[in-house]
Amino acid sequence: MEIKLIETKEQFDDVIENSEKFFLFKHSLTCPISASAKEEFEKYSQESVIPCYMIHVQDARKLSNTIVQDFAVKHESPQALLFNGKSVGWHESHQNITNASLSKAVEYAGDDLP
Repeated sequence: MEIKLIETKEQFDDVIENSEKFFLFKHSLTCPISASAKEEFEKYSQESVIPCYMIHVQDARKLSNTIVQDFAVKHESPQALLFNGKSVGWHESHQNITNASLSKAVEYAGDDLP
């Protein structure tokens, strides 16, 4: 599945209102660890039936901060978050973002795919 870029709060609000389950990847455009994690996220997204989204934290700092406040998840980048309903069911950061960890997160969250 294609990764879609989210750039505004309005886009994010639309996703959260219309998706039962989705991944959000918070990507730093300048960090080599984030580049590596992005590669893993891209590998996962190619096989995923769960929608995958990304924000560039440098370009969407306000949105990134809003997510921290609204969902009580400490900001890190890179960071992957699995939203289940309107809450964060799982999150991981840095080198712990792998194709395998993303797949396991979905298994842990249950088989009720969107």
